[in-house]
Amino acid sequence: MFNFFSKKTHMVDSANALPGRREPLPTAVKHFVNGAPIKGPYPGDAEQAIFAMGCFWGAERKFWQAGEGVFVTAVGYSGGFTPNPTYEETCTGLTGHAESVLVVYRPKLISYEDLLKIFWENHDPTQGMRQGNDVGTVYRSGIYATTDAQLDAAHRSAAMFGGMLQKQGFGPITTEIAKAGTFYFAEAHHQQYLAKNPGGYCGLGGTGVSCPIGVAKVSA
Repeated sequence: MFNFFSKKTHMVDSANALPGRREPLPTAVKHFVNGAPIKGPYPGDAEQAIFAMGCFWGAERKFWQAGEGVFVTAVGYSGGFTPNPTYEETCTGLTGHAESVLVVYRPKLISYEDLLKIFWENHDPTQGMRQGNDVGTVYRSGIYATTDAQLDAAHRSAAMFGGMLQKQGFGPITTEIAKAGTFYFAEAHHQQYLAKNPGGYCGLGGTGVSCPIGVAKVSA
């Protein structure tokens, strides 16, 4: 039991990660809530953002409810080594991935800072390799930036929000902030799971600390 728990809470390295597969897993074609194409084509003025906040079912719902600026959302796997992993493989901790949400958004209607506000306020980014009762590297907090501007904004927001959390007695932020690698779309039944299953599990919970960056943009 200890060895299994240890494997799930310690990051695997590339040499020991599961091999995966060449072909992508089948996933949904259209978003269950708004009908938008999950894998594109996306609007020409859209950008992509990727966040990990623990169980991706509840995290995805937070973003598709964010308003008209969000074109489409999808759940999947980011930050690991195994190509095209399955949900079951990811849950072992042996792929290196975190359960993540892809947010395709239109910056003229909703800013990246607005998305960061949703991210910071709706989970506890100080818990390390867990989120509430969900334990393991797959549930770690993460921001996977698709542009240099996103990466810079993410680091600055973490510094600001981290200071606010510490004033309220929380520990340091453990969020992984990195340039995004490949986002692997999860299987179809995981997409918009809580819209299909309104009574389904959602372990998402914030700290109660307000993050103002969506209102007052992160200063340069």
